[in-house]
Amino acid sequence: MRAPAHFAHRSIAAAAGITALTLLLAGCTPAAQQNTEPTAGGTLVYASGDAEPTCLDPHVGGNYPQALIATQYLESLVSKDADGQIIPWLATAWEPAEDGLSWKFQLRDDVTFTDGTPFNAEAVQANVEHLLDPATTSSTGYLALGKVASTDIVDEHTIRFNLSTPDSALLDSLSMPWVAIQSPTALARGMDVNCESPVGTGPFIVTDWKRQDSITLVRNDDYNSPPADAEHDGPAYLDEIVWRFIPDSASRFAALQSGQVDVIDNAQPSDIAAAEGQGITDLDAPRPGASNRIELNSGKAPFDDIRVREAFIRAADVNDGIEALFFGTADRSYSVLSSVETLGLSAEEHFGIDPDAANALLDEAGWTERDGDGYRVKNGQRLSVDFPVSTNQSIPAEQSLFEQIQAAVKQVGFEVRLKPMDLSSWYSTLIGNDYNLVSAPYTKVGPDVLRILYHSDSITPAPSGYFANLAQLNDPEVDALLTEASQVTDADERAALYAEVQELILSGFYALPLYDQQNHFLVGGNVSGLRAMPTVSTPTFYDAWLAR
Repeated sequence: MRAPAHFAHRSIAAAAGITALTLLLAGCTPAAQQNTEPTAGGTLVYASGDAEPTCLDPHVGGNYPQALIATQYLESLVSKDADGQIIPWLATAWEPAEDGLSWKFQLRDDVTFTDGTPFNAEAVQANVEHLLDPATTSSTGYLALGKVASTDIVDEHTIRFNLSTPDSALLDSLSMPWVAIQSPTALARGMDVNCESPVGTGPFIVTDWKRQDSITLVRNDDYNSPPADAEHDGPAYLDEIVWRFIPDSASRFAALQSGQVDVIDNAQPSDIAAAEGQGITDLDAPRPGASNRIELNSGKAPFDDIRVREAFIRAADVNDGIEALFFGTADRSYSVLSSVETLGLSAEEHFGIDPDAANALLDEAGWTERDGDGYRVKNGQRLSVDFPVSTNQSIPAEQSLFEQIQAAVKQVGFEVRLKPMDLSSWYSTLIGNDYNLVSAPYTKVGPDVLRILYHSDSITPAPSGYFANLAQLNDPEVDALLTEASQVTDADERAALYAEVQELILSGFYALPLYDQQNHFLVGGNVSGLRAMPTVSTPTFYDAWLAR
């Protein structure tokens, strides 16, 4: 498939009309603020409840907090539109070889990085090498480009990606901010400097980082490379974005209500409900890839026994908790894939609550005794499972849900040891395989996320030390299906393979699906034009403007 060289951008007037109509229907802005056209200027304040990145270069590591902010200053080769179709961005056209072992990309010839370095094939090649270099300690980007063996510069604005095996997910992978393109001049400064001030081609530029407080981004006045579905051309409307870090959810929401900040993320369900009628809009942007789910570590006892895994899932009643804690902002999932992914298999039949069946399974598995606290015991060992929880990634409502699950499974004899910790400690715990249960969000565009999460190759750590197969599923049949699905291009064949592998994962009780990865942004009534990228659902402020 060859993409068109460019897509026509809609006019500013049309964009403003759509924005004004959306706000009018939502009833979220007083009439005096409903400008009919975008206005340039102003400082927008964004408050994040996610962990402050330790590095602003998303090639390093590769978590969602990095993607949130990097979307404002880095750009990818391709993007996606609202219908999920791949569209041009820094690449204008692309074409695979007949054997699927290489892809040729035609690049824009009129783009410059904000440090003056030209964007060209040499720059793309340097970025691929940076991502695949173990010294970069990449995780998400490294895994996304795992089949890229090398690149060839065809000419100044044409590059060829050479693959080890065909990769049906390559374009999806290249749309993500973790593989976005950075200035090779800036990369050459070294990791420490580049982590402080990465340089891209995007609409904003990182100018100041006050640790544990804020990051300041200013408009790139020379910007000329929006994705094909953007609402206008040229520089962004905003003069500046101040990206604040406010970990406490109540403080974040109060700052939005008082007008101290304009947009917040990681909104609590109760705050989303309370925002109705206050001139605040909820931008609900579920992330692609995996659902929010609890992975059961099958690589060690006690969940190396399928009977124990099934017993846990049959006892873990989550529906009442979701209904009580999430105020209608989350729907129960029965799939390991996000509802955004059209190839997700929903298999409710595997998740019926049945304490009697759970007790029988534990008896059969040899956990027949109970101690004085009511927990199951086998050979003198209590049925205890460790559940590290990232307080940066799990909102308070979700942490309360985990406590309800802890209480539910205690009835059949499980001791769940919840261990709240910060993001850095959480990653270290997983890398050390010091867990039995974990809720680990993973965002990747497309169903190929299943290969990243459940192929046995992903038990081997990436250069960052992180391994994505946290269920430690090691099944040759699953591996074979995932490998085949990652190579075939026929849509029906691919869908059938992914359905088969999902059934094996769910019927093997390796994961307990909960709901889509919660991604709610609360937007003040003075903000227009904000949207979530159709790739990994991060907000983009390129088209955003502030009402006067």
